[in-house]
Amino acid sequence: MSSKSAALLGSRSCVRQLRVSSAGRAGAAGLSFVRTKATLPDLAYDYNALEPAIAGKIMELHHKNHHNTYVTSYNTAVEKLDAAVAKSDIASQIALQPLINFHGGGHINHSLFWENLAPTSAGGGAPPSGSLKTTIDQTYGSLESFKTKFNTALAGIQGSGWAWLVKDKETGHIGIKTYAVL
Repeated sequence: MSSKSAALLGSRSCVRQLRVSSAGRAGAAGLSFVRTKATLPDLAYDYNALEPAIAGKIMELHHKNHHNTYVTSYNTAVEKLDAAVAKSDIASQIALQPLINFHGGGHINHSLFWENLAPTSAGGGAPPSGSLKTTIDQTYGSLESFKTKFNTALAGIQGSGWAWLVKDKETGHIGIKTYAVL
């Protein structure tokens, strides 16, 4: 897990928090899982701060309704999982895993989404510049070509899923990665 992912999981208390047991055992035997409720993060900017690129009403609906649905659905699924564990209901535990993954993943991805947006007053809203622009141009030929490939990758996802532009820390190369929820 990357340090950004670990920090996000820790700061949002959204999926799982690992703790070493008091016995200090090494490996998986020394770990216990503590699940806490996910919460809808506050945004670092007003809903209308990204206008005209994104309408304030769209931002508000996306945050308060769409993202919040992931949060509440994740919490509901976790409560049901806890009840299934208490009853030793293995079938229900297995059946709930896809819901937990889907809604937990939606919460994490939306939390990253909000953190990666910024109003123009905070440096957002402009096309990539500097090394990111150079890397996009070298990899995809141009920003427009990258957008076309990115949108094509998104359009190829059946049902729900996400696409990300990622950088491989070892090679320095960037690439479009998708994840589809089946």
